Amino acid sequence: MHFQSWSDFWAMGGYGLFVWLSFGITYALLVALIGYSHYQQRQFKRQLAQKLAREQRIKQYQEQTE
Repeated sequence: MHFQSWSDFWAMGGYGLFVWLSFGITYALLVALIGYSHYQQRQFKRQLAQKLAREQRIKQYQEQTE
């Protein structure tokens, strides 16, 4: 598709609102997905560190009581 001017490009033959809105929603959802994945990864690492620390404390306690 070839556009005569920038205003034609932004208007997209009368469908510009739908085209640009769909692009905007798509990019917003991708950013939200990346942010949520990053949050989940940090939460998983924190929980894993807590679990490993707890297991280490249990092991040390068991070694002391033997």
